[in-house]
Amino acid sequence: MTLVDTPDFSVTGVYRLDGGDRTAAFASFNDGVPCLVHFGKTLPEDEGLTSLAMATIPNVGAGQIDPFQPLTLCPLAITGWQGHPGIIVQGGDGRDYLANPKLARIEADSEHGVRFTLFDRGNSDGVKLVISAVLNQHTGILSLSQRLTIPDDWSCSWLAAPAIPASTGMCRIIDHSGRWCGEFRRQETEWRTGAHVRESREGRTGHAHFPGVALATAATGEHTGGCLAATLAWSGGHRMLAEELPDGRRQVQFGILNDGLARGQIVSPALMLSWSDEGLNGVAQSFHRHLRAIQAPVDARRQREPRPVHYNCWEAVYFRHDLEELKTIATLAAGLGAERFVLDDGWFRGRNDDTSSLGDWEIDRTKFPDGLSPLIDHVHSEGMRFGLWFEPEMVNWNSDLFRSHPEYMLGPDDQPSGRQQHVLDMANADVRAHLFGQIDAVFSAYAIDYVKWDHNRPLTGGGPDQARGFMTLLGDLVAAHPNVDFESCSSGGGRIDFGVLELASRVWLSDSNDALERLRIQHEASRWIAPEVQGSHVGPRHCHTSGRVLSMSFRAWVAAQRHMGFEMDPRELTPEESQTLRRVTGWWKDNRDFLFSGALHRLESDDVEVFAEMTVDPQANRFILFAGQAGASPQIFRRPLRAAGLDANALYEISLVNPEDVSPFANRSMVRGPDAPPQRLSGAFLMEHGFRLPNAVPASMTVIEGRRVASKDH
Repeated sequence: MTLVDTPDFSVTGVYRLDGGDRTAAFASFNDGVPCLVHFGKTLPEDEGLTSLAMATIPNVGAGQIDPFQPLTLCPLAITGWQGHPGIIVQGGDGRDYLANPKLARIEADSEHGVRFTLFDRGNSDGVKLVISAVLNQHTGILSLSQRLTIPDDWSCSWLAAPAIPASTGMCRIIDHSGRWCGEFRRQETEWRTGAHVRESREGRTGHAHFPGVALATAATGEHTGGCLAATLAWSGGHRMLAEELPDGRRQVQFGILNDGLARGQIVSPALMLSWSDEGLNGVAQSFHRHLRAIQAPVDARRQREPRPVHYNCWEAVYFRHDLEELKTIATLAAGLGAERFVLDDGWFRGRNDDTSSLGDWEIDRTKFPDGLSPLIDHVHSEGMRFGLWFEPEMVNWNSDLFRSHPEYMLGPDDQPSGRQQHVLDMANADVRAHLFGQIDAVFSAYAIDYVKWDHNRPLTGGGPDQARGFMTLLGDLVAAHPNVDFESCSSGGGRIDFGVLELASRVWLSDSNDALERLRIQHEASRWIAPEVQGSHVGPRHCHTSGRVLSMSFRAWVAAQRHMGFEMDPRELTPEESQTLRRVTGWWKDNRDFLFSGALHRLESDDVEVFAEMTVDPQANRFILFAGQAGASPQIFRRPLRAAGLDANALYEISLVNPEDVSPFANRSMVRGPDAPPQRLSGAFLMEHGFRLPNAVPASMTVIEGRRVASKDH
């Protein structure tokens, strides 16, 4: 960190942060809001930041505001900025007020952070803006946030998490849409004059609008080229805009979507930036390191296996909870390799279908006359841990909670229901206290170490305070019960973001257990979310959401790419299916530590039907490659897959992990059969020419393992 005083008239303050092989440089022009003038490759120590800042300013042309206004972290309309402003406030008379914050001081905000304090026109009694930036030394993630303070009778209708410039040459906008059972659908947009806008108005993160965007050059691929990615750490409604001005400059803004008008002190969520000159994989790996840094201390403190194999009973029994049946299922699940048994929806008082009882978080004594202890004791006797499903933010009209406290419901009585349910007002402290008391009582009474926290409908109304209330309640429960793992589920992938992942250790990517859908969903989700955080289950033979029938081998290997679990009725399995599932699960247990500590590389398959990725350890001594064949390829032969992340000068011994899955129909004559001894190939060859894998049929997986050969064995 270096604070530089400069006599330059136009550049009045500069600051730099260094870490994680990155430099973030900031500059204020004429005491205005600072600009992010560089975020990327580490700059030389003697780089002149004043000259660098001036080099970012184009010449003023005809027909423009004089003097030229740079793109700042909070663009202001008063300066003549012609794009979307970073702040929109209304004075006490309700009219828009054109604030003009001026830089008052620059302070170190930590060993690796900086804080800029600004006052409106230099008046410390009026509008105050504080912008914070922290550069993580280990992950290279730059976190930016803003805090705005306005008079009590004023309001704010928009505060961006700091605006960022699009780097030169990054002409592609990559983001993700989606839907229920079809999350993380990649889409690309080209810049054009005007704004590309994404909004989630569901009151949650939403399936359709993951709060992240990647900017890439025309030549950027998975392994090469420049890329800048940004994501908003926020679990509520949000807006993203990527805007090009008529003068050619480009900005990206994220912020909370505020249906009302905020007052007093308004704080933006953190905007997290990742930059890489090693392609889309480079920025993704930074986000993965960030999540691992959050979760590593928690895992170390608990001193237990942080990623046990899950068994969730939902698609086996739905609401039909019978103690003896559940014990039978638990025994079978344990025999297949499950390490945690999760009792899903249907365990609480009066809950026999989705029309009643949400909000009444007490054990159903009709189903469990002796409470949950007999089931939990049986689960423990089978060597498994026990988890439970909750949906705390929801209520049914047919519930004791609603009959006692109808005022707890969010919104008017004439709003539509969703899945037969309504939403509780999480901004109400009494609601949160009631929910905490009920959930805390269950945790205190039983040995529960995991919660699947669901949220099965979008909101009809409810501003940012609803999301803040959720985070407050979840945070209180995490603090009170630090040994409980929480999973964020919201009709599947409706609440996945870096805000909730400060508290939750797992996300449920999708309600779809269709392995073909999952293959694509988890491949794209890995652009943001580390693989160990993504729950992925082996579903029923006949998929309940898509109707497809898929082989056990394919279902199991797709789940083995992420945090593995089962969600079928184990009584339906044939002996052959059980054997296959046990084999894959055993392999996963042996390799989960490796899979969840290495760098994940998505590979360029040159085939839309192939989803391939490989994990490489930090020393490039070992790798595991998954090649999922979704549909029939247009060409006869499977295209070679070029590796990534290996040591070009090393030799690797390569073996096929699952030779039993090689199709004899697609490989009538094989140069190397499935029982052939391992090959030895160089990293240089594998990264240049690639793996020649067996030809594959649709809905199949090929798994390859490689290990560096010691030099004496060459």
